[in-house]
Amino acid sequence: MKQQELIPHLFRTEYSKITAVLCRYFGMEQLELAEDIAGETFLAALESWPYRGIPENPAAWLYTVAKNKARNHFARRHTFRASISPALQQAAPAMEGTDIDLSGQHIADSQLQMLFAICHPAIAPEAQIGLALRILCGFGIDEIADALLTTKENINKRLYRAREKLRQEKVAMVFPAAAEVHLRLNTVLTTLYLLFNEGYYSESSNSVLREDLCQEAMRLCLLLTDNPATDLPPVNALLALMCFHASRFPARKDANGEIVLYHAQDTTRWDQEMVRRGVYYLHKAATGNRLSRFHLEAAIAYHHTIREDTAEKWGAILQLYNQLLALHYSPVAALNRTFALSKVKGRAAAIAEAEKLQLTGNHYYYTLLGALYRGISNHKAQECLRAAYQLARTEADRKVIREMMAELYL
Repeated sequence: MKQQELIPHLFRTEYSKITAVLCRYFGMEQLELAEDIAGETFLAALESWPYRGIPENPAAWLYTVAKNKARNHFARRHTFRASISPALQQAAPAMEGTDIDLSGQHIADSQLQMLFAICHPAIAPEAQIGLALRILCGFGIDEIADALLTTKENINKRLYRAREKLRQEKVAMVFPAAAEVHLRLNTVLTTLYLLFNEGYYSESSNSVLREDLCQEAMRLCLLLTDNPATDLPPVNALLALMCFHASRFPARKDANGEIVLYHAQDTTRWDQEMVRRGVYYLHKAATGNRLSRFHLEAAIAYHHTIREDTAEKWGAILQLYNQLLALHYSPVAALNRTFALSKVKGRAAAIAEAEKLQLTGNHYYYTLLGALYRGISNHKAQECLRAAYQLARTEADRKVIREMMAELYL
C-alpha cells in the first residue's frame, strides 16, 4: 500500500482502537483528551514517515507513539500538581504510573465497552450513532452527515451535546449488565449497518467500493458475536447480511475500477466462501422468536447470491421485501421492492408502484424509473435519467446514468 493511502487506511483501523483504550484509562469524561492524543499520534506519522520512511510495523509504531504521548500527559499533569497545586493530587487517576495495554484482547474489550458506552440511553439515538461513527469508526464530519442525511452543522452540534452528556452522566466505560445490553443493542447494530453501507456505497466519496470500511464494520460485528452476552440472533443476522454483500465485492468493480451493476456482474467471481460464512451466521440467527429487519435483509441478500435469474428467486425476494416494509418501512427498501416487482409482475406494474413513492429528491428513484421506462417510453426514460443525473452526487453514479442514456438509442 502506498504511503498516501496507508495513513488514511490506518486511521480507519487504528484511531478507534487507540481512542477506546485511552478512554478506558482516562475515563469517558476525558473522551476529548483521548481523541486529541490519538489525533496527535497520526499527525506525528504524517510529519515523520515522508522523511524517515514507513516503519516496518506501522500499527506498532502508532501504538508506541500513543503510549508515549499519554505518559507525557501524565507527567505534565503530575508536575503541575506537585509544583503548583498539591491539593489536586487527590484527583490523580488510578491508572497513573501503569503501562497502557494495547494488546489485541485489551483493544477488543475496550472497543466493545466504548461501543456500549456511546450507546448510553441518556444520549439521543441520532447522537449515539453519530458519536459511534466518529469515535469508533473514524468517520469524518462530511461522511457522518451523508450517512445520517443531515448537515455538517447538525452533526457538530450532536457530537458536542453527546460528549457533554457523557461527561454530565459520568458514564463509566464498562460492559453493561445483561438487561441493559438489549436496550442499547439496536443502536449499536444500526451504527455498524451504516458503517458497512458507507463502504458498500459511499455518497461522500467517488470511490465505488471502500472495502476497509466494510471490513471494519464486520470486525466490530464479530466482536459482538465473540462475546456471549451479545452473540444474539439480530447480531448474527447483521453479520450474515454483511457477508452476503461482501461475497460480491470481487465482481463489483471492473479492471478500471468502475462500478459493475448487479445484472452485469461475472457471477463466477462471487466469493463462495464468503457466501458460506453468511449462511452459517444466518443459521445462527434462526433461533428464538424475534424477527428483526436484519434477518429479512440478510435473507434478501442471500437470494441475490443465487446465480440463476429465476421467477422463484425474484418471487421470494418480493415477499421478503413485503415483510420488511411491514416490519421496518424505509423509502429505500420500498424503492428496491419495485425492482423485484418488475421481475415478477412486469415493468408497467413496477412503474405504477414506484411513482406512488414520489421520491423526487432521490436520484435512485429517477434512475430506476429510467430503466423501467426503457422500451415503454424512451422519451420518458430520458426525462427521468436527466433528473437522476442532476441529483447524482458522485461521478460513479453520473457515469452509470450517462451510459443508460446512451443505451436508450442503441
